[in-house]
Amino acid sequence: MSPIHLFIAISALSFQVINGACIGGYLAGYGPSNVSDWAGTTIRIEVGLIIFFAGFAGNVFHDDELREIRRAAARNQLRKAEAQGDKTKTGGAEKVYMVPENGLFRAVLYPHYFCEWIEWIGFWVIGGWACVPARSFVVNEVSTMLPRSLNGKRWYIERFGQEKVGSRKAVIPGLI
Repeated sequence: MSPIHLFIAISALSFQVINGACIGGYLAGYGPSNVSDWAGTTIRIEVGLIIFFAGFAGNVFHDDELREIRRAAARNQLRKAEAQGDKTKTGGAEKVYMVPENGLFRAVLYPHYFCEWIEWIGFWVIGGWACVPARSFVVNEVSTMLPRSLNGKRWYIERFGQEKVGSRKAVIPGLI
């Protein structure tokens, strides 16, 4: 895993605390408060949970695919060091960049972003279309991750060439 700057870690923690407080406050203040408020929400909640967990499973799968590239590189570097008799290399790996090939990586370069969007759209469905914090979270995720994925696609093309990237889109299969 790459090192992370302390400011980034504190910013991420702060965001999570504020986001959790916004969602919790919204649901406590505007969420269902009696039996009649819950009427007719079962299907919406079930559909939202299915969408959420489908996105979550895809996110975990694709993140693991990225980690496996580094784990495989570390294993290969360790084997090479052992074959050369170098006992000083015990862990860690030099950064290795590849174009992943499994799952949605066949169609897009950032499927973990796409799956995270699906995950939080499911959360928005669970909270209801009027759940402002959930909607804001989805909008903020897309507005920050979409430019990163588009820049990342340009980086992949510069690093590996258009032939290797092929017809993959940046983040949304078949679209962007």
